[in-house]
Amino acid sequence: MTDGLLIEADGLGAVRGERILFSGLHLTVRPGEAIVLRGPNGSGKSTLLRIIAGLSQPAVGEVRLDGTHHWIGHRNAIKPHETPRQHLQHWARAWGSSADPVEIANRMGLERPLDVAGRLLSAGQRRRTALGRLLLSERPVWLLDEPFTALDTNGRALLAEMMATHRATGGGIIAALHGEAPFEADREMVL
Repeated sequence: MTDGLLIEADGLGAVRGERILFSGLHLTVRPGEAIVLRGPNGSGKSTLLRIIAGLSQPAVGEVRLDGTHHWIGHRNAIKPHETPRQHLQHWARAWGSSADPVEIANRMGLERPLDVAGRLLSAGQRRRTALGRLLLSERPVWLLDEPFTALDTNGRALLAEMMATHRATGGGIIAALHGEAPFEADREMVL
């Protein structure tokens, strides 16, 4: 790992079926940087994020991470019976976090649906619940797959503020996006 890097990927390649998604990909993320991944559906954005997160293996190449990471996929990973309170409490316990899940839920604008089952939450409320995991445990790398999906104007502003704070404290972000980036990015990578 090169000094001063949070993420270093060398010569990455990924294949889906018989189709090459990308090859020879090189990527670095320094503290405070945000990178936007762009490309049409099926181009490999989610696959690249999953490889960096260690959830999938590349066909070739390697990834090195300095420290731990948060992964927020395009699915929110909230069980149908699970409330925002239960979801955040579960992850706080799993990670040994001293953060208050109710305080985080309130910060995420989830005061009213705090004890509503996931299957009854709106898409935006489910997204806010998932994004609340970012605040449970400080981790230097955030890997975000379509993080602004289903968020209203206030939710988008809240996430942009969270991202700015994370970067200001030396964190790095890679976010896969389709639309405009409602945050300042250092660079874009098109797959």
